[in-house]
Amino acid sequence: MKIVLVVVGKTDAEYIRDAVAVYEKRLLHYIPYEMEVIPDIKNTKNLTEEQQKEKEGEQISKIIQSGDYVVLLDEKGKEFTSLKFAEYIEKKMHTVPRRLVFVIGGPYGFSSAVYALASEKIALSKMTFSHQMIRMIFIEQLYRAMTILNNEPYHHE
Repeated sequence: MKIVLVVVGKTDAEYIRDAVAVYEKRLLHYIPYEMEVIPDIKNTKNLTEEQQKEKEGEQISKIIQSGDYVVLLDEKGKEFTSLKFAEYIEKKMHTVPRRLVFVIGGPYGFSSAVYALASEKIALSKMTFSHQMIRMIFIEQLYRAMTILNNEPYHHE
């Protein structure tokens, strides 16, 4: 199984890019992983929020392959502790044959078409974070899950 993280737009903040790079490098030690970045939508001043979500959704849909298991990172999704998220990842490693695809939407969330592609939704917190910060938080939690599954001392209880 391969984990794919689909994100909308490039990361502007250097400190977030640096942190993402650190955890991506660590993560590759455990599991095939890649991040796919959908380019920022141009001329958003001329678009409504709904139109922007639709355009982003079209781009997200192009990345999704037949047989992918799609999980949206969504504020209304199921919440996990880090230990339960590790169990979740372990279960997916045994049941998802090809690609486990996590999707972080743009600043306005997802279009209805993207919701229709999803098998489930998970939330990283009840708090709201920028869609760029969520990348860093999610990748760190994915790395943490892998260290938990491998009984390594990164996670302390």
